Amino acid sequence: MLVFRYDKSFDGLLSALFDAYAMRAFPEQLIGPGEPEPLFTERVHEVATDPAHAARVWRGLERRLVVRARSMLVYAWHGEQERSDLLMLRCMRRVFDEGGGVLADQADPDMKALHRLALKVSHECERLRQFVRLQKAADGTYFAAATPEHDALPLSLDYFTDRFADQRWLIYDRRRDYGYYYDGRTARRVTLEDDRGMIADKLADRWLAEDERQFQLLWKNYFRALAIPQRINERQQRRMMPRRYWKHLTEME
Repeated sequence: MLVFRYDKSFDGLLSALFDAYAMRAFPEQLIGPGEPEPLFTERVHEVATDPAHAARVWRGLERRLVVRARSMLVYAWHGEQERSDLLMLRCMRRVFDEGGGVLADQADPDMKALHRLALKVSHECERLRQFVRLQKAADGTYFAAATPEHDALPLSLDYFTDRFADQRWLIYDRRRDYGYYYDGRTARRVTLEDDRGMIADKLADRWLAEDERQFQLLWKNYFRALAIPQRINERQQRRMMPRRYWKHLTEME
């Protein structure tokens, strides 16, 4: 069995596909740095991530796929499902061998799985846009925590920089321990090693700006006044607003 080891980056995956065509041999498994080799491995090829090789593969995909189809590949990459990288490698190989039309073949199990994974990530992006709640800290910076099921925060970044362009904010993915800080001009990825206890489900009361406390109180009162207790449907509520987001929502306190 041929195994490729790569750095688990998207450019690394594209470089792996480049190497496979150069070697005329395609892997049966993909593993990351430090991962043990599967049983019955005959050979391990170490993939060197090469931006030039990755760009060449991506240009090939651009010639064969429309923008929406390429976006589907990017969304699927952020799905983080087990062996989704191998699934993507197989699908991209078919695109190069048979043309971009194969992505529409829903009778093929790989193409169907790719579509489903990309759709799940797309739904997660929409939930982030709906349920992220920015809280104003005492220094004027706005903060929000999230724990999305898929790594959808980078795909939602353009929405937040456009929607909150006149504010300084930090949106932090607690599950993956990274976030994006926007200084009013550009957003950059950050990882906080010493957050002084700030990176929690919500900002602790001592970190809040005074007007933020008042706004949260008003919002909770509005939410309770609007609700009709006799018509509460928790099952439907969980379907429309997954429970993993509740701990970040002021109105759910």
